[in-house]
Amino acid sequence: MFSTIKPRATLAALALVAALAACNTRPGQSETATSQSATAATDSARAPATRNDTLQLRRLALQRDSLKADSIVRKSGQLPGALLPGHRIVAFYGNIRSKGMGILGREPKAQMMRKFDQVLKEWQAADPSLPVMPALHSVTITAQSAAGGDGKYRLMNSAATIAETRAWAKEKNALLFMDVQVGLSDLPHELPKLKEYLKDPTIHLGIDPEFAMVTKKVRPGKKIGTYDAKDINYAIGFLANIVSENHLPPKILMVHRFTKGMVTNYQDIKLDPRVQVIMDMDGWGDPVLKKDSYKAYIQKQPVQYAGFKLFYEYDIKRKPYHLMTPKEVLTELNPVPLYIQYQ
Repeated sequence: MFSTIKPRATLAALALVAALAACNTRPGQSETATSQSATAATDSARAPATRNDTLQLRRLALQRDSLKADSIVRKSGQLPGALLPGHRIVAFYGNIRSKGMGILGREPKAQMMRKFDQVLKEWQAADPSLPVMPALHSVTITAQSAAGGDGKYRLMNSAATIAETRAWAKEKNALLFMDVQVGLSDLPHELPKLKEYLKDPTIHLGIDPEFAMVTKKVRPGKKIGTYDAKDINYAIGFLANIVSENHLPPKILMVHRFTKGMVTNYQDIKLDPRVQVIMDMDGWGDPVLKKDSYKAYIQKQPVQYAGFKLFYEYDIKRKPYHLMTPKEVLTELNPVPLYIQYQ
């Protein structure tokens, strides 16, 4: 049912196509408020400016970065109910039907939930200033090694699996991220399948460029896939419309990333106050290499908010590698990530 592609290779081997491993293991991306930084830079260039000039520049920046939001935006550029940056989201990733895709399905439910509770406590203790919000990050449309009936190399979870995953999240009072790996399909064909689910204010979206293979013209796992800014802008617009149509608080869009080519033209991503964008540094292996990737694809190519991924199996695969602690993540990464994912 699920992909048989093997887990991704270590960061040290990312440059090699052969190092691509699998349906569900990665490297990634950054946290910065593009509209705020752009506004600050513009204000600086115009200095000295009057207060009215500064306010006008900020209004113009907000208009530029918004896709005509139909609600009144607060001075921060956020809409009521926005989760970031007022929380840190800590997520367990995988699929409840698969032991190979991540911690979410690897261990028996009760055991996994106890581990999750301990992780949440560790993060809250590491930074008491920011409330920790739990999340289950479920791979809902999964890249496949077999073409399937339509030749698109992807498969959506059954309604029963989705319902059970939602029940787990509600039981935990957690957010649910529905993750999409399109294979040889694309976002305009796959995201509408999730529209009814995304009307739930607790459900958010993840998209994975690694398994977006249309431009590569090969099956998932043969090469690392890619999304352009226009693809990410489509996902932002899709979520923004759901927010407006259903009078919801802002949605979160999480984008996996661990190579330069996985996201092209990042500077053309158009932010919208109805959607908060997280670029997630999705690599595994030596902490030094993970931090280097974070600097290259998050710090140096900021979009809005930053995420960081930790792998229970692959981060410790070779000695002396280790699973980075909350304290290490908080003190050694800049910007400090507001989304943490465990696989």
